[in-house]
This record gives sequence, structure tokens and C-alpha cells, in this order.
Amino acid sequence: MTKQMTLNKNLFKYLIAAAVLVAASYQNSYADGFPVRPGRFILSPSVSYFFANKQFDSTSHRRAFDDNGRFHSLSYSLYGEYGISRKFTLSALVPYTMNYFKTDATPAATTVNGLQDVEIGLKYYLANINYKYYFSLKATGIIPTYRNNANLGYGQYGAELKLAFAGSGHLFGKQSFFVLENGVRDYFGMSEDAVFQDRYGATYGLTLDKKFKEQLSLSFSGFYTTSTNKLFNNNPIISANPNTSRNFAFNQVSLSYGHAFAKNLSLFLTGGTFITGRNTGAGTSLSASLNYRIDTR
Repeated sequence: MTKQMTLNKNLFKYLIAAAVLVAASYQNSYADGFPVRPGRFILSPSVSYFFANKQFDSTSHRRAFDDNGRFHSLSYSLYGEYGISRKFTLSALVPYTMNYFKTDATPAATTVNGLQDVEIGLKYYLANINYKYYFSLKATGIIPTYRNNANLGYGQYGAELKLAFAGSGHLFGKQSFFVLENGVRDYFGMSEDAVFQDRYGATYGLTLDKKFKEQLSLSFSGFYTTSTNKLFNNNPIISANPNTSRNFAFNQVSLSYGHAFAKNLSLFLTGGTFITGRNTGAGTSLSASLNYRIDTR
């Protein structure tokens, strides 16, 4: 295997991690922070597309990939959440990804497909202010579905704690809402490979009509990932160690449109782009998700 092919494969792992995190950030963001009534089941299938032909290097400078490199990722996921009581909800996320990376210097593209980490979460509503503003804490367990495939993730069990603050109000005569959240995630690898992540986001949205069928929201979100393993290749292509992406960061802005077909069925369309980053692709993303609600009580 040539040095260039090795570098491309290592960079591919960084891009996959970024694409996975972008897809994850579009999941359940509409639900986190606000209560789910007891007996209500939320089911949300979604698809997300991520593309990058530029990168942020280790000094956060944006530049094109070497040899006209192009990365595409198509991710599918199924998210479910169930209201156990007025205080607790249970959730699950199952993602599947299809990734593709190609340069003009390599005869064949590098591809990776497969299931990734399953996430099981338990959310507790800490308090509310006049049933208008809500505080919640969510604990999530991360379970890898693959073995010996660093291109699909860290391959480690992990856990996350996320605090969210959400509320609603009025702006210019229209119903509005906001969600602020921050989650810290730790993967339980060996001490020399341990990974820590900080995932944060802020969303502000407006309901555009009196029937509450049209919604528009703007979000800022980001990820910071670090590890005790900080081995990097000095090549400008910014490759990482042979495992997977362990030291990178990015911030993105996204715009989302939501339409309610019925009281229990909504569609969300989202587009986003990276505005800053380090050791990752400078990507653009599109996603679509359905939100179907079933009341069992």
C-alpha cells in the first residue's frame, strides 16, 4: 500500500466521524428539552447526506483536499422515544452509514458501509418554570454494533450525560421556542485510547402560521473531541492515527423547516454547513426526517 493511500484512508476516518456526528446532531433535537407526555411514542426515521471537498487542518485553516479529494456520506437512522411518566422518557437510536472517499491519484474509491453505535437513553425532567421552561438531564449508553472496524466508530462502549434547557414564548406576534443543550460523552477504551467529547447546541425557532403547521428554526452546534492518544501524521492531508478520529473539532450552523401534515405527523428538512473546524472536513449537509407520534394511553 502506498503512503498516499494510507493517508487517504486515515483522513477517511476523520470524515466518517464528522459525518456521523452531523447526522446525530439532526436526530431528536426537536424533542430534547421538551416533555413527552406519558404513553406517547415518537418514531422518527431520517436520512442525512454529507459532502466535503475541503478540510480544516490542525491549525483550523480551510483548504482543498489533495488530489481533488471528495467525500460523500449517506446515513440512515431510526430514532424512537417513549414517555414512561411525567418525569421519565426512554429513547433509542439505530444508525446505518454509507461512505465514499475518492481522489484523482487513487484508481479506486475507499468505501465503508455498516451499522454504527446504538444509543439507549433515559431522560429525566428536573424542573419547570410555569410549565413554559423546562430543564432535563439525559443519560445515554453507547453500544457498538461492529467489531474490528475503526472506520465505523471507536468500537468502544461509552456513556453521555446531557443537560438541556428549553422554553417557548412569542416574537413579533408568532409562537417561538428555543433549546439549549450540552452533553459530555466518554468512551471506555484503554487509558492510552480513551476518548472524550463535548457536544453542544443552541436552537431558536418560530411557528410561521396560526395553525402551527409551518416552522422555521436556526441552529448553532458543535463538537469537541480529544483523546490521550494524540499521534498525528505531519503530512498536510492531516491524517490521524490508525484507529479513528480522536482529536478534532467543528462548529456548524443549520437552518431547518418543519411542516405538520397532521397532529401526529411532521416532516423536517435541514441544511447545514461547517463554519470552523480542526482536523476535519469542511462539509455541507442535508437531512430529512419524519416525526410520527402515537398515543398509547
